[in-house]
Amino acid sequence: MLKYILRRLLLGVPVLIGISILIFAAIRIIPGDPTAIQNDAGGYVFTQEQRDRLREQMGIDRPLTEQYLDWVGDIVTGDLGSSFIADTPVTEIVGNRGPVSAQIAIMAILLAWMIGIPLGIFGAVRQNQTSDYASRFVAVFLLAVPGFWMGLLIILFTVLVLGWRPPLVYVHLWTDPIENLQMTLGPAFVMGVGLGAVFARITRSSVLDVLSSDFVRTAQAKGLNSRSVLVVHVLRNALLPVLTISGLALGGLIGGAVAVERAFSVPGLGLSLVEGIQSADWTLIQSLVFLYALSFILANILIDIAYGFVDPRIRVA
Repeated sequence: MLKYILRRLLLGVPVLIGISILIFAAIRIIPGDPTAIQNDAGGYVFTQEQRDRLREQMGIDRPLTEQYLDWVGDIVTGDLGSSFIADTPVTEIVGNRGPVSAQIAIMAILLAWMIGIPLGIFGAVRQNQTSDYASRFVAVFLLAVPGFWMGLLIILFTVLVLGWRPPLVYVHLWTDPIENLQMTLGPAFVMGVGLGAVFARITRSSVLDVLSSDFVRTAQAKGLNSRSVLVVHVLRNALLPVLTISGLALGGLIGGAVAVERAFSVPGLGLSLVEGIQSADWTLIQSLVFLYALSFILANILIDIAYGFVDPRIRVA
């Protein structure tokens, strides 16, 4: 298993290199630079000498190859640079806001499993019955509702009807769990419900496919009851597609659901990325996008490891 993990990590290195090149090139292809953005947004005019000094301070006056190699070298040493706008190291921003997005992402995945897997199994074992049609309708309805719209409805309902006010300052889970959940449960619910609908559709299709397998019919012929066949034989094979989608979803959620974070005013990485794009903070943008790519790779490695525990045949292979 250790060799497998190391091999997957090594295979992820070319992917990260390619993504870093794309990030670096895309930011610099866009017209303008941070000095021009600040000039327009600040309400005052930089002289050309001041702009040149700022470009030199940021290092964007050097050749592109030199800028790229310096950036990659800093990443290898763990230095993500400093935000030009906030005048704060990017590592500090990630350290403060990363746990927020990570917690919401994990809560959303767990909630999606709690909603999607039982709903998908329920529809599969009652195929083409009224309850199956009802579960499919619920899944499609939840999938069709935009997350940001649901988030706004939740905020309006809790504020106007219940008179509840969310905390204005984020508090870590280990500091005050109750206040922390008041801020993170809303966005986790919005993202988890939509993802749970996806899991429900995938689980239903996968369970139906496994139920028609020869080994399931053999287990039923041996006299095993339906519950034992479903739990022991069907689910372990049917949940592999759900694990695959979970890995992709977890990487995306850690990257930050921008619209949901903005709707709930959650100080996560997605909100940081929006602020960086609005202010053309190149260092912050390229470092955050690179970390998003890294989170995707690590999340999928974790899912591949989980395959071995769910299906022993994959572990042997």
